[in-house]
Amino acid sequence: MNDSCYHIDDTREVFTPALIVFRELVEQNLETMIRIAGRPERLRPHCKTHKMAEVIELELARGIVKHKCATLAEAEMLARAGVREIFLAYNLVGPNIQRAVRLLQTYGGVRLAVTADHARPMAALGAAMHDCGLSIDVLLDIDTGMHRTGLTVGPAARTLYEQIAATPGLVLGGLHVYDGHNHQAAVAERRAAVHADWDRVVGFRDELVSAGLPVPRIVAGGTGTFPIYAAIDDPTLELSPGTCVFHDAGYAAAYPDLHFQIAVVLLTRVVSRPGPERLTVDLGYKACASDPPAGKRLVFPELPDAQQVLQNEEHLVLQTPLASQFQPGDELFAIPWHICPTTALHKQVCVVVGGRIVGRWDVAARDRQLTI
Repeated sequence: MNDSCYHIDDTREVFTPALIVFRELVEQNLETMIRIAGRPERLRPHCKTHKMAEVIELELARGIVKHKCATLAEAEMLARAGVREIFLAYNLVGPNIQRAVRLLQTYGGVRLAVTADHARPMAALGAAMHDCGLSIDVLLDIDTGMHRTGLTVGPAARTLYEQIAATPGLVLGGLHVYDGHNHQAAVAERRAAVHADWDRVVGFRDELVSAGLPVPRIVAGGTGTFPIYAAIDDPTLELSPGTCVFHDAGYAAAYPDLHFQIAVVLLTRVVSRPGPERLTVDLGYKACASDPPAGKRLVFPELPDAQQVLQNEEHLVLQTPLASQFQPGDELFAIPWHICPTTALHKQVCVVVGGRIVGRWDVAARDRQLTI
């Protein structure tokens, strides 16, 4: 970390643990994202990392008008911020089908797309839309190896795509290809894996088009594979990075070829000195993502060798020979290993520009429901 980028003039009124957004670094990351993509029109970034309308406004100002999300709350946040091309990359089931209807009824002019990989909820979605005189784009979710959702390319996938085309209320939206299993550290290996997946998807796309089934878009990739997909010349390809807007320690370690800046850190304070080589800070797992293994959830730039020996709801105990240099009340920065779920744990973030706290942004879509 370049210390000059992360200076805050006055933190006396900042309650800790606090999530700090360095807006200038976020803007740098957005510019880098556009530069990699080649032009903003190719982008459909995922808002799950930040969940903030103010970040969407920064993207809209740069010509990024298509956006991706994972929850209806995020979709509503996007609509409120003025986004009209919203892709909810999630299979809708149960009451979420009617919520999608209400979203379209409430926010006129929004074009909403979702994913599907099964005939039953897809048919229910079509009936709900048709009954209200509405339509919704549906992208067939393709499984290229993650085995979380989706269908592998082949006869079953084609049959479902044909059923989407034949279902009133549904519009063929194309294909969704998320490859979260491609996390090879070596760029050459990651590129080979992406191109192998892409070749299969393109072959399937061409088969559909030859059969008279339009495939208007292929939404592909995540942050780790974003630059590889960006180098592919295909007019239907939409790029959907997410984490790189804020970046985090996990992505920085896994993908050193990604040239994004850590734009968000946690500010924490020492609350106890329980031993000669121990510090306890106010940074429990209610303030940082707990999906990384215990002891590896944070990086402390000022204490690179500190061991995270115990974490509870409101406390984190660090073992370090530098403990004697700190007293209760002293401050430390911590970089989250996984920023996306960390953001969701905070109601607001402090925003810093030029070393000054210039305001606070609400993490608007951290909840599962706004009004819809």
